[in-house]
Amino acid sequence: MEAGASPPRSVSVGGGGGGFGGARGDDSAFSFLSKGWREVRDSATADLRLMRARAYSLRTLADRELEHLLASASTALAAAPPLAAGAPIAELEFVRTRIQPKISELRRRYASRERDLGRRVLEGWAPGGPARARVDLSGITAIRNAIVSEADGGERWRRAAWKGEAEEGKEWEVVRMIRDGIKEFERRNQTSEIFEGLRSTGELVEKFKSSLKSFNMESQGAKEIPPLDLTEILANLVRQSEPFLDQLGVRRDQCDRLVDALYRKQNHSLSEDTSLLVNDNSSDELDLRIASVVQSTGYHADDCLWSEPAKYEVSSDNKRHVAIVTTASLPWMTGTAVNPLFRAAYLAKGTKQDVTLVVPWLCKSDQELVYPNSMTFSSPEEQETYIRNWLEERLGFESNFKISFYPGKFSKERRSITPAGDTSQFIPSREADIAILEEPEHLNWYHHGKRWTDKFNHVVGVIHTNYLEYIKREKNGALQAFLVKHINNWVTRAYCDKVLRLSAATQDLPKSIVCNVHGVNPKFLKIGEKITADRESGEPSFSKGAYFLGKMVWAKGYRELIDLMAKHKSDLEGFKLDVYGSGEDSHKVQSTARKLDLSLNFFKGRDHANNSLHGYKVFINPSISDVLCTATAEALAMGKIVICAEHPSNEFFMSFPNCLTYKTSEEFVTRVKEAMDREPQPLTPEQRYNLSWEAATERFMEYSDLDKVLNDEVVQPGQARTRNKSRRTSQPNLSDIMDGGLAFAHRCLTGSEVLRLATGAIPGTRDYDKQHCVDMGLLPPQVQNPVYGW
Repeated sequence: MEAGASPPRSVSVGGGGGGFGGARGDDSAFSFLSKGWREVRDSATADLRLMRARAYSLRTLADRELEHLLASASTALAAAPPLAAGAPIAELEFVRTRIQPKISELRRRYASRERDLGRRVLEGWAPGGPARARVDLSGITAIRNAIVSEADGGERWRRAAWKGEAEEGKEWEVVRMIRDGIKEFERRNQTSEIFEGLRSTGELVEKFKSSLKSFNMESQGAKEIPPLDLTEILANLVRQSEPFLDQLGVRRDQCDRLVDALYRKQNHSLSEDTSLLVNDNSSDELDLRIASVVQSTGYHADDCLWSEPAKYEVSSDNKRHVAIVTTASLPWMTGTAVNPLFRAAYLAKGTKQDVTLVVPWLCKSDQELVYPNSMTFSSPEEQETYIRNWLEERLGFESNFKISFYPGKFSKERRSITPAGDTSQFIPSREADIAILEEPEHLNWYHHGKRWTDKFNHVVGVIHTNYLEYIKREKNGALQAFLVKHINNWVTRAYCDKVLRLSAATQDLPKSIVCNVHGVNPKFLKIGEKITADRESGEPSFSKGAYFLGKMVWAKGYRELIDLMAKHKSDLEGFKLDVYGSGEDSHKVQSTARKLDLSLNFFKGRDHANNSLHGYKVFINPSISDVLCTATAEALAMGKIVICAEHPSNEFFMSFPNCLTYKTSEEFVTRVKEAMDREPQPLTPEQRYNLSWEAATERFMEYSDLDKVLNDEVVQPGQARTRNKSRRTSQPNLSDIMDGGLAFAHRCLTGSEVLRLATGAIPGTRDYDKQHCVDMGLLPPQVQNPVYGW
């Protein structure tokens, strides 16, 4: 080989300058290998200890599983009848007497062997260990000697390597010695016996548990589920067709009786699990029957026929969002303005949800017609400040909820506010989780926008007003009431998941349940407590007689009041009643009372908490058009006696001792005399709590299923919740298909301005107008909702 191509004369290893030759190179190589060997030893020691710890854990787990299995089997068999438990007891005794001792012996044997093996291995690794360790270290010495012996022929070996003269397949002695030493170490530290024993123990436990499970499954699988017969199919078809039959005038109770009659003709025994249910309702039993048959076929449905897109996504703090949408706002002192405001404040006290109150914004021309004393606001922010100040004066805590606005218009004829445009679009999609619609029928009569149940995960409607009672008093009231009844059924079924009726005086709507979810202003409870304290201290609490308070329109009980006073004018001689109220019918009501020469003293309307009203002892409310009279609840909270009609709207108040009800006009006279002659009873703490908003919020959470929704499993941020996200064994829901069809038809019909005007809608309420855009800073509806995107 040419000199220019010759390899270098020496190769440095480990920083030595003479390659494999020389004392410094030998020491460096030996130090390098010794350090590597120590690292192998330390790593192997740690691995051995970890293996031993895992073996202990596996053995403990197997023992615990076996003991738990035996204990649970003993408890179950002890509670079973003697005849039924005879055979399993024999098997259990076999396990205790034959299998368990063998497992214990196996455990002791391997525990002793493991301790001995571990002790020997650790002693071998220790610095001061026995001679065996020195034998192991002698391998390192042999490696060093081999390196030194090879030093003399190192130059020749390197030249042969470069020239390709090394024999192919010939193994270097140093490599062979290292490999042999590693194999010997693995053989000496073999621990497979321990794990093999523990593995066999675990397999034995698993086989025993599998045998018990198979025994249980065989007993359950022996039952065959008969298929659905014709009468059950017809019963289910009738039940699923309730929305359509309701539109035809077939009442819900009639459908329920028909379903019960069809289902009871067959007496199929369901699985034993259904016997644990306390609800004997035929509809529930039919659901379980159908579910058991469908499940026996192995059918699983990931979703219903009407697929729904992903909706609300849980935020990083796992909080839910509740939007309360109502049809009125302060300073209009009406129930749909005050009660949703308190509901928002008390719901916002919870830590699981954020709350937004969505109220209508009226232009100044409408504000002058609605708000008292011609009060107006120039911006939504100004009205929000007024609302919060009013609320803070009456709450004993700081409210923590958001207020937003949607465009609305006021109707003089109906004395109500109608939304302008799609109300749901003013709730951002990132907050569209749970919706509470105060007066859902009112909000959706002319709603032309996205379906609430498509945008929100859970939609609850709260019925405030008995519209049918008001409409019947108008011209052609019977026909109008018939049409409105079916429209209310239509929109509530299409847009709500659950409907709460404050009393049975309201229309029986689909998906509805009766529950009073309203409370009284905390200020009235404090007034009642003060009056009770004054009475206990001997001070006079009531210095005045009877009064009536309410908006002065004929439908608010004034017609009933004048009729009663006129009919029993002689029976109530000397009785005087003070009336407080203002409204459209003020002049007619007062002129009628003067014409009949009734003992009624009229005053302007005022706040029920006004000091001038504290001294009255008796509150009279003859109205039968209210759903749940707020003034009646406030009078009871202040400790007064209440006289009202025995009517479904007053059912909640009948449990209070200070509530006196009447059925006839003669009984009304008796109740008036009784109330004027006696003193009211003090409210108990339980009765005061039932009137409070805390109790009302608890009832609302329970009956609206909001507590179940809020306690749903936590979803990680970024994962969307869908209404039907879990797999279920069910049939396609015809009711959902019906609701979707109703919503689609309603959207198509409300899109026609001609049909809207023909049914009494305010002109121009399909979209908000230019003044709303200026006041609220909105884009024009042509830009917000272009025609091609309809």
